[in-house]
Amino acid sequence: MIEVACRGLLFDLDGVLVDSTPAVARVWTRWALAHGFDAEDTVRRAHGRPSISTIRDLLPDADAEAENLIVERGELDDTEGVVPLPGARELLSSLFSERWAIVTSCTRPLAETRLRAAALPIPKRMVTSDDITFGKPNPEPYLKGAALLGLRVQECVVFEDAPAGVRAGKTAGAIVVAFTTTSAEPDLEAAGADFVLWGFPAVSLLSSNGSGTPIRLGIEA
Repeated sequence: MIEVACRGLLFDLDGVLVDSTPAVARVWTRWALAHGFDAEDTVRRAHGRPSISTIRDLLPDADAEAENLIVERGELDDTEGVVPLPGARELLSSLFSERWAIVTSCTRPLAETRLRAAALPIPKRMVTSDDITFGKPNPEPYLKGAALLGLRVQECVVFEDAPAGVRAGKTAGAIVVAFTTTSAEPDLEAAGADFVLWGFPAVSLLSSNGSGTPIRLGIEA
């Protein structure tokens, strides 16, 4: 086991705290087929990024805002099978609220909908696509997440599951732990993840002694 010390934890949402993969796939598959795109490729492109970024890539001449509303409505309405990933609830319940934040490519309404569906706490501090100019893989989301905790991003550990999010965390300057919940290990390693694990059961909270003191994590080597 490798011990890592930090002062704050920044969590991606989908594929890290909640399993929303079936719902995401259903919504993006319907959208892709309606526009004549390959469904599997579209779902892959969409993961870990703001939905409007994917839409602009695929339909550069369309009304991206209108198309994004269609996707957003579909995702808000489809929460079937959205559940917490193993170990997520236990870890969050062990942390002081001022020591962690969520940094997600979802909009705030969608993030809160999925957290409620998974019966996970809605944090005091959360960065969503509504709060940023540039989405992952740009470092802006994680820089803002660290700032919400009153920390430098170098004092934080980021938990991710998508190459775009890993690149965002590494470019910002954080230590990045990547889970193989939605992306293959070689892709996460190529994106620069410091640790690639299967999920939270491979992470131990060794110490979280309140404000101003280090959080100590044990990570299975």
